[in-house]
Amino acid sequence: MDVVIDTNVFVSAFYSSNGTPSIILSLLYAKKIRLCFNEHLLAEYEDVLYREKFGFNKYDLDIFFNFIENNGKYVFAFPQDILFIDESDKKFYDVLRSDENISFLITGNKKHFPKENNIVSPSEFLEYLVI
Repeated sequence: MDVVIDTNVFVSAFYSSNGTPSIILSLLYAKKIRLCFNEHLLAEYEDVLYREKFGFNKYDLDIFFNFIENNGKYVFAFPQDILFIDESDKKFYDVLRSDENISFLITGNKKHFPKENNIVSPSEFLEYLVI
């Protein structure tokens, strides 16, 4: 299953190994889901996750980025004609809408995105997998 994952989900996953975001990261590593990205998403992931204020283990992050580049799916994103509350979130939506095979956009900030059935929180995503 192809998905787009907002940076905030990865921050939560690396911050705590106990929680829904960490389960999503585990699903990614187990290749149960495949991360779809483009250069803008990858740049944001790197910019945010390598910030010193988080103190994430650089080795773990290097493994994560290596995994993404070798197992993820690069998507040529086409800008969508829609206004966003936070324009920095639009790049995730652009990737979602640029590939019809992407099932979900998983985010901790649903209020920043249009109300669409395939834009879900981490817990909603896991509920979908159980059904």
